[in-house]
Amino acid sequence: MLRRAFTAAALACAATASAVLVQAMPAQARACTINHYCYTTWYSNASRTVVVGQLFEDCDGARSMWGVRTAYLTFSENNC
Repeated sequence: MLRRAFTAAALACAATASAVLVQAMPAQARACTINHYCYTTWYSNASRTVVVGQLFEDCDGARSMWGVRTAYLTFSENNC
């Protein structure tokens, strides 16, 4: 009986830890469509007032990035 309780507790801890890790990971930028240029901007929090990073992809597919990625982002895509 004690073995089952220990196993159940260990599984519950593992599930909680994996859920926390998934939420803490930064958001990935969406892929830019061919013949478009794109901006992905990352912000420090949900209010999206402080920019902490940005990715620019030009019409030729070249990428330029600075800063850090977070879970709070905006994405814009425009025709070349």
